[in-house]
Amino acid sequence: MADTKERNQTSIAGFILLGFGNLHELKILLFPLFLVIYIVTVAGNILIVGLVVADQHLHTPMYFFLGNLSCLETCYTSTFLPRMLASLLTGDRSISVSGCHVQFYIFGSLLATECCLLSVMSYDRYLAICKPLQYAAHMNSRFSFQLAVGCWLTGSVASTITACWLSQLIFCGPNEIDHFLCDYTTLIKLSCSDTSLMVLMIFPLSFIFILPPFLLTLASYVYIISTVLRISSSTGRQKAFSTCSSHLIVVTIFYGTLFVVYMLPDTAALRDLNKVSSAFYTILTPMINPLIYSLRNKEVKEALRKALSKTMTFTTNHKFFS
Repeated sequence: MADTKERNQTSIAGFILLGFGNLHELKILLFPLFLVIYIVTVAGNILIVGLVVADQHLHTPMYFFLGNLSCLETCYTSTFLPRMLASLLTGDRSISVSGCHVQFYIFGSLLATECCLLSVMSYDRYLAICKPLQYAAHMNSRFSFQLAVGCWLTGSVASTITACWLSQLIFCGPNEIDHFLCDYTTLIKLSCSDTSLMVLMIFPLSFIFILPPFLLTLASYVYIISTVLRISSSTGRQKAFSTCSSHLIVVTIFYGTLFVVYMLPDTAALRDLNKVSSAFYTILTPMINPLIYSLRNKEVKEALRKALSKTMTFTTNHKFFS
């Protein structure tokens, strides 16, 4: 009877994603800004995936993981940014309950996958720098493929568990989400159901799927930095650190903003800070990933130069024969 009564209270057909609704005067600037970010993000990450697939010199575990990361971040950004752009353009900020659940599932799955993938990439750099003689034996193509598949499966399992819990919630009251995407913290607050058990279980689940990858990433870089500092040659130190500095920048921005969002208390005073921090790890990090890896990496720049040279040669020949 209680369950029937609770279900009968369900009266909302969807939610309103407020996004950056309190910045009406900046709407004319936010749309072109986010549109440029989305185009650069998708184009840059697809370019890296294409280079990794096409160039034989990039068929190594390091670039295999980079290709996975670029593919992930293309999907990651496309989960919510096109909807945000449409909302800024048309003013329609509504999203159905089922649409919100789907968005959360995809977003949560990719977020957990990225945590695992960044830790795997840090482990790859640890083996390459700290145990170079054993690197080829440990990090072969089969093992790197298994690690990548494990990251994607782990993210999917983590998001599936949480999404199943969310699908049981009843929504019958306020339907305004003070965010630009559907997140479990905001959805729990709007639910009419008893969410105490879910709140109690979500923290252990977060620790299980997020804390171990973070600790592995942290431990890997502690060993990497200590190894680099023991190199006597300054040229050797610079070369060794340059191989992982790009990854370190991405990891620092990603986890730094992630902790601001999920570790700081959810208060009204920090709500805008959380929203801005969310924009960093959901919007800016996927964009700077291809920029950092392409501008700071000699192998990627060389692969891009070869690709452009082949394209120009093909275009010239095509014009000549036509």
